[in-house]
Amino acid sequence: MAIERRPFQGVLNILSFNRHFYVIGLLVLAGIITAGLMLHINHLYLLIIVIAFIYGLFAPLIVSAYVYDFSEYYTFNWLHKLALNPKANHIVNINAGFDETSFILEDHFPDAKIRVFDFYNASQHTETAIVRARKVSLTYPDTQVIESGNIPVSDQSADLVFLLSAAHEIRSNEEKVVFLKECRRICKPGGKVIMVEHLRDLPNFLAFTIGFTHFFSAPTWRKAFTQAGFSKIDETKFTPFMSVFTVTP
Repeated sequence: MAIERRPFQGVLNILSFNRHFYVIGLLVLAGIITAGLMLHINHLYLLIIVIAFIYGLFAPLIVSAYVYDFSEYYTFNWLHKLALNPKANHIVNINAGFDETSFILEDHFPDAKIRVFDFYNASQHTETAIVRARKVSLTYPDTQVIESGNIPVSDQSADLVFLLSAAHEIRSNEEKVVFLKECRRICKPGGKVIMVEHLRDLPNFLAFTIGFTHFFSAPTWRKAFTQAGFSKIDETKFTPFMSVFTVTP
């Protein structure tokens, strides 16, 4: 089932899901300008403050448009560079409450059985953006809601496990390791876990400023994968702002 994406769908989603942040930000910006003029703050200083504030508001949107709308991320053609098993017949795709990828995977692996799981927990994952995203997300048939530490798949049965911009929603390191152990358990010998994530690094700091703390660093992920028992961890960049981890049990 091919799902055609609308122009600028990625950045419009982010703007819609986080609209509270931008409304508050614009109100604060208006307050800063008004207060600066009333208090006769040096115009150069005020201009610098305003530019920095505007940068913090709109740089994430510009980078998101680049990553999600212009880099062909959602064509999934970047999968061809990962030397995945073209005959994979059992694929697991795990999301955190918002799924834009399962139908695309179905197009790329038409002969495979795709099982989709959602580890979103309303009591733990209370981020407003996720709550809004769930209301408009097109749910893949037979998607199962699960606990992150219990993936209902048989041992060593999955050829590929996909974690696409989802795993960072697991904030606790202990929970991450338990979750990744489950991913390793369900992988066949020679199977792979494919994880795509923004990282807590310099490019993402420049893109998202303080918002980059919502992500985790490459060493943090490598340590978690190692603690979960994975033997081989490869990282490639998809744009300067996203990393693709290809991990083998």
